[in-house]
Amino acid sequence: MTRVDVRPTFHGVLSLQEISDRLEIQQLLVDYSTALDQRRFDDLDAVFTPDAYIDYRVTGGIDGHYPEVKRWLADVLPNFPAYSHMLGNVDIRFSADADNASVRTICFNPMVFKAAEGDKPSQILFVGIWYVDELIRTADGWRMTRRVEEKCFDKLL
Repeated sequence: MTRVDVRPTFHGVLSLQEISDRLEIQQLLVDYSTALDQRRFDDLDAVFTPDAYIDYRVTGGIDGHYPEVKRWLADVLPNFPAYSHMLGNVDIRFSADADNASVRTICFNPMVFKAAEGDKPSQILFVGIWYVDELIRTADGWRMTRRVEEKCFDKLL
């Protein structure tokens, strides 16, 4: 999917609306990470639209619509004793009407694998991915309509 037509950003003074939109979108990204890291999967209902498309295949996951992917996350992530999502380089581009946005964000995601009894200590998979998101302004605030991961790197130690 192509990114929405974008208007130039940071040319002149940002309006209060654009400042607010940028902060709300950044908080939505943090809300996603917090929901996963604290294993509060129902909190994702306030992040995605009900029909959102999500693609985690680049990191060994599934793709599908939000309800299916939410169930998969709740089933799979408890198999990892610890993990975190650290975000940065948030690039937000608004559509001409400012009711849609394309967002690209880097995520550093270390994940601890359970060690089998008698095995050596747990291993950690370090994952670097780009989240490529499409968002829409709704009556309840900004929501993701699409999230696709692009692999940057991974390393198992």
